[in-house]
Parts: sequence; structure tokens; C-alpha cells
Amino acid sequence: MSDVICLGETMAMVTPANGSALHHAHEMALAMGGAESNVALGLAAMGVDVSWVSRVGADDFGSRITEELNAGGVDTSLVESDDRRPTGLYVKAPAHDRSPAKVLYYRAGSAASAMDRAFLRHPSRATALRAVKLIHLSGITAALSDSCAEMMLELCSAPRQARICFDVNWRSQLWQGRDASLLQKLANKADVVMVGLDEAELAFGTSDEQRIRQLLPDPSILVLKNESTSAIVLTPEGRFEVPSLQVDVIEPVGAGDSFAAGFLSGLLAGLTTPRALRRGHLAAACTLTVRADRGDLPPAEVISHLLQLQESQWSGTVLSAEGISVFGEQIYRKGIS
Repeated sequence: MSDVICLGETMAMVTPANGSALHHAHEMALAMGGAESNVALGLAAMGVDVSWVSRVGADDFGSRITEELNAGGVDTSLVESDDRRPTGLYVKAPAHDRSPAKVLYYRAGSAASAMDRAFLRHPSRATALRAVKLIHLSGITAALSDSCAEMMLELCSAPRQARICFDVNWRSQLWQGRDASLLQKLANKADVVMVGLDEAELAFGTSDEQRIRQLLPDPSILVLKNESTSAIVLTPEGRFEVPSLQVDVIEPVGAGDSFAAGFLSGLLAGLTTPRALRRGHLAAACTLTVRADRGDLPPAEVISHLLQLQESQWSGTVLSAEGISVFGEQIYRKGIS
């Protein structure tokens, strides 16, 4: 039985094979992407026993998704296949000239959007949800359909032993025509909440730290991500802030999910809050240096070394596509063990 369940939609992803502008691309590469499965893969890479729970179409895209997750060490035995609805699809358009990277979604009527309360009440999934230590959710799922919103409310409101982590993951397109106040309600029912200050401004109408805490008084751990500057954690024990690492950014997509995986793996391992935050920053930085939705982590001994750096050394750490350096001295080069 897994220690963590990540529940949410994963879609097939296509993107220009050579990183060119989408409208100039002649070849497209096929992969997969989804916030919750990205977190699941990140947790699995850090040695956490994790399952991904969702629905996919009974199509080649659905098979590709489950096979890739299995290959990444994620259990998919609780995934349901739908022979009437398709697996969702999205297209990732790389940044070019002065245009930022963007994502185009084709997910209306997807198999995952049909998740509902009955889906979670299935004996196998109900048993698994009662047995895990942590359930990771995001606001994306609640916006997919009315049935998904009802499912999320029931899951977050029910008595439980597991901690629930809720990543707000604001997506303005998904919430058009829907009551976004549901996000605040779901977040306040969770035990751990993650939200970027820029997201909070859009989802909750404020980016003020104290005001966000007033809107979300019940979660024991509130993680506020301040873009490339720092991450702040508010807990009953106090306030903790850890600066982000310096990164030569290639592409930002997926960094938030990697941060979540790193931070949650630290909590599960019993690390102090500052070290769990460092683990989150490191995982996010590794993803920022690649075009994929998740970057490979350095070896365990390098991670351990980075978590123990003095604050000044941490501030002087730089990640790039080539590796990691501290004050200009390279301590890890990619591709060399």
C-alpha cells in the first residue's frame, strides 16, 4: 500500500520536437503532463511510495500515461479506464522572440472530468485513501466539472487519518463561469496548503501574507511561494522563510509541482521546515533547467550536502543545465556520477 496518493487529471502532451516556435514546427514530440502526476513522479524519484489515482480514456494516450508513470515508479493500479471518453490533450508552445511559453488545453469532456463521488467510493480506492499518510490534491481538479468539484468537497470534508495537501494551482481558463470561492473552501479544509502569492491575488483577491492566513486559518501548514524570491511557511510553531536558489532558467513549466514534491518528501522524511523548503527549492530549480515538466535530481549525497549548507552558501548556489556550483565552484556536473 502506498504512503501517498496524488489524485488529478493527467493529459497527453505534444510539443515541438526541436524547441522551435509552435507555428513553425514540423515535428512534434509526445509526452504526458499533469500537476498531480508530476508531483507523484517527483515523490517517487525521492524514494516515496506513491500512487496516482485518476481516469484515462481507453486509448493510446491513456496507455502512454500509465506506462510512463509505472516506469517512473508510480503505482497506477487504482486508475480507471473509460471506453467512452478520451484522455485529455494539451499542446505546450515554447517561448520564442518576445512571446512567453504557453499551454493550449483540449480537455473538455475528458475521462478525468467524469470523476465523481462514486469514483472515490469504489472499494479499492476507498480502502487506499483510508490507508495512506498523505493525499495530494490541486485546485485544477475541482474546476474540471461539477462532479469533480463535488468529489473534492466530499474528500476534503470527510473524517480522515491522512493529511491532505492542497495546491491551489490557479488556472483562470478553467474557472471561467465557475464559482472560484470553492478554492478557498477546499484549501481551508486541507492540512497543508500551497499557493503562489501571484496566484493568491487572482484566486483570493490578495497577495498579503497576513490576509491570506486570515482567509485560510485552519491548515496547520501554509506555504506561500514568492516566485523566484523565496518560499514562506506559516505554522503553529512560527514563520519560516527560505530564499530560492539562483537558476539559469530554460523553461518554468512544472517547477511548482517539483517544489511540491520536494517539500512534501521533506515533511514525510521528518526534516525541519527550513530543510524541507530547501528540498522544494532544489527540486524546482532542477526542473527550471530543462524543457521537460520535471528535471532529474542530483545524487542523494549532493542533496544532503546542499541541505546542510550555511545560509550564505545556500544564497551563493547556482543551478544551470550543466550542473550546480557554490560561489563559482562546481560541486556537481550533470551526467557525471
